[in-house]
Amino acid sequence: MYFIDFFAYIIFQILQIYKYAIIFYVIISMLISFNVINNSNSLISIIMDFLFRLIEPLLKVIRKVIPNFGAIDISPVILIIVIEAFQYIMTKYGI
Repeated sequence: MYFIDFFAYIIFQILQIYKYAIIFYVIISMLISFNVINNSNSLISIIMDFLFRLIEPLLKVIRKVIPNFGAIDISPVILIIVIEAFQYIMTKYGI
């Protein structure tokens, strides 16, 4: 029983870190698109490549399902809502 609780806690914390990574990815993407930071910087390039490989596969799935709103991309918001819902279910039902 303690193993299941520990495993659920680890999953909950990984999802929490993933939410912060999504927010960080969106902020860095916006800063790059507004030319506040330069993408040719090697540190920014490494960070964005890592976050792209981590987050973009799930965002692509969501983008296939939701309609296109033009220049506004709401897929990160939907992904965060799905993660929040999953975390709520984990805490509500003790998974």
